[in-house]
Amino acid sequence: MGVLVRKQNGGHIFTGIGKLAVTGFIVALASAIINTIWAVHMDSFLNNISLVGFISAALTVVSFASYFLFIPLIEKIKKSTIYFFTLLLMAITYILFAINTKFYLFILLAFIITILFTLRITSFGIIVKDKSSGKHLSRNEGLMYTFWNVAWVIGPLIAGYISESFGVRIIFVLAAIFILIASLTFKISKIKDVNIKKKIDKNLIKNFVDFFKNKDRVKAYIVSGGVNLWWILIYLFMPLYIIRHELHTLWIGYFLFAVAVPLILFTFPFAKLAGKIGFKKIFKIGFLIPAVLAIICFFITNVYVVLGILALASVGLAMLESTTEAYFFDITKDKDESRFYGPYNTTIEVNQFIGKILSSCLLLFLPFKFIFLLFGAFMLFFVFVSSRIKEVIEKRRKR
Repeated sequence: MGVLVRKQNGGHIFTGIGKLAVTGFIVALASAIINTIWAVHMDSFLNNISLVGFISAALTVVSFASYFLFIPLIEKIKKSTIYFFTLLLMAITYILFAINTKFYLFILLAFIITILFTLRITSFGIIVKDKSSGKHLSRNEGLMYTFWNVAWVIGPLIAGYISESFGVRIIFVLAAIFILIASLTFKISKIKDVNIKKKIDKNLIKNFVDFFKNKDRVKAYIVSGGVNLWWILIYLFMPLYIIRHELHTLWIGYFLFAVAVPLILFTFPFAKLAGKIGFKKIFKIGFLIPAVLAIICFFITNVYVVLGILALASVGLAMLESTTEAYFFDITKDKDESRFYGPYNTTIEVNQFIGKILSSCLLLFLPFKFIFLLFGAFMLFFVFVSSRIKEVIEKRRKR
């Protein structure tokens, strides 16, 4: 695969994108095993699905604020430095999760890891953008997400088996080990990102207003958020759905494994296709697939059929994960990426907050199956927004 290796003196070496893909894979593996058991671990303190949703929503508020607060930091410090030290702090935090038994300390650590996530996501995303040419950005983003999705296939199986055999806390230790390996891999890869602005944008209100006054950027923000909103159903509520149907936690691993398989198979091809034919059609079809399948799940009573249908919905998500991020970078000027990429990522928090709050409120009054109608309606909304975006075709670009 050309984006992974190139010839040099008769041999093959990893390109910068290839090295980043390997590091990203290891980090994603840690995230996958944590997310597999996260809701279940929180529920062990609360024993209430609705409260799990509300607390998770509160954490998204912290994350949202962090993306704006860290704009000056992202602009004035090397992204490679931020990324490396963020990984080290994440490893330490996961170890603390493993040894903690108090709920209030769990909440404190959850706030810390949430803030670290914002730094990790922002710094890594800008590094990938800076190492990609304009014509190949969607392809490289597709490669990154393919590697991540491989991790999300393996991770849930590992987490499901280990948590069933040895308990949940050992998962945090394993995640810390993976993060440390990733930090070492990144360090020895010698990838540097010296994209530093001389003039730092410290005015938080101005940054907020400037970001949202561009209508194309706002549409990209909304569309990208749809992907993250869908994952709330899959990674927060479906594990609890599985447990409430008295299935073993190993079934959480099976389900999340199945969810990730279509992402591995189709993310890279769809990313390349979007670069050739444009993003609008890809987005509309990508959101329509989970919309229809989620609504179908409302009428299904067999838990295994529901899990299978939702796994199939990932074909649509494979059309969206990498392409929505590539689209944002395509409509954003290079000089603005450090300033606006962090605020752009708040779409994760906004849409996850909406998904968690509305789902939690719904569960206070209605049976769980109504969540499928809610998320189906969400996805139909994003189909509409996708039809209104500005078309971009990367293969027509000169740079």
